[in-house]
Amino acid sequence: TPDSIRKDLTLLQKKGLLRKTYGGAVAVPEENQDRYVAQRKGKYMADKQKIARRALGLLRDGDVVFLDISTVNIELAKMLRTAGISVTVVTNMIEVMLAMSEDEHNKLLFIGGTFSEGRGGFTGAVTNRQIAQYRFDVALLGVVGVDAERNAVMTYTADDAATKAVVLAQSRRSYMLLEARKLERGASCIYARLEDFEGAVVNAPLPEAQQEKLAEHGVKLLIS
Repeated sequence: TPDSIRKDLTLLQKKGLLRKTYGGAVAVPEENQDRYVAQRKGKYMADKQKIARRALGLLRDGDVVFLDISTVNIELAKMLRTAGISVTVVTNMIEVMLAMSEDEHNKLLFIGGTFSEGRGGFTGAVTNRQIAQYRFDVALLGVVGVDAERNAVMTYTADDAATKAVVLAQSRRSYMLLEARKLERGASCIYARLEDFEGAVVNAPLPEAQQEKLAEHGVKLLIS
């Protein structure tokens, strides 16, 4: 029926698989097809786990760590259960919270605010005010794309960009969780410059030209 079709189209739009228009729907451009956490969770798992395992080595007993909205951070949260260290994790991502719900070794602080539909977590002004009350030893941040030529680190939405920027401002050390393929991708919102990060945790060696460009901005590459 027309009513059930409209409901189906609404559901598919929420999953990022199409965009509703008057009287129908159109395909989503390829570069926008992974905007939502649900779409990214099962993809490139080996790469994400490699990055998470390398990032885990950056943490020390007693650290206060921010894990933002990133599917790599879900894997990292799972690994923390048996890592043999004790840290305090602060996060605005629901999946990270759930992954740590039975963790007996690490403390969890959850940041609320305005739920970001499809992002799987909270962003915006209320979230940012809560984050600003903390000081983090380490922040591990996801990226949608990195343009080394333009010195731009990007994400999909303005709210997510603003929240990531607050995390950076409150962190002693910050690292990008960077799948190598994202060095060739762009997004609509710039949330940081390369020099805002101490390093990038990468799943594979990068071409020499890209390594040199990142090094120019003081970004240390940590290959997993």
